[in-house]
Amino acid sequence: MAEVTEAADAAGGLPQFDTAWWGSQIFWLVVTFGILYFALSRFILPRLGSGLTERSDRIADDLDAASRMQQDAEAAETKYQTDLADARAKAHKINATTKSSVDAEIASEVEAADAEFTRQSSAAEARIAKIRNDALRNVDKIAADTAGEIVSKLTGMKVTAARATNAISKV
Repeated sequence: MAEVTEAADAAGGLPQFDTAWWGSQIFWLVVTFGILYFALSRFILPRLGSGLTERSDRIADDLDAASRMQQDAEAAETKYQTDLADARAKAHKINATTKSSVDAEIASEVEAADAEFTRQSSAAEARIAKIRNDALRNVDKIAADTAGEIVSKLTGMKVTAARATNAISKV
């Protein structure tokens, strides 16, 4: 081998381009690529393939889960909208019921107040009528007394109550 090296040194070129070395270079090239191919096909590529398969399966599972979550969210939104509509309808019904009961209560209180007003008004009118009747009964007496007083002040004569009443009743 020393002769080959000396010949290569003497040739002054690169040993890889020397045809004397090509046989051993091709042998080691085939051995190295064979070992590399064996290692890649048996160990590295299956692990990469299983990793890629696992990753694609995980992505598919995540997409399925996201799809299910989206459907669940849409169902929850639909249920929310339905519950909200039901709650609004119930609130309107409660509002209408409360309003009608309050209106009925107000109407009954107004009727009671009107009845009380009518009763008090009738009582007041009866008292006014009694007072007026009493006043009208006493008008003749008061007029007779007043007329007697006026005559006695103006003329100085004393007028009896019977005579004053008789004079008033003629008028």
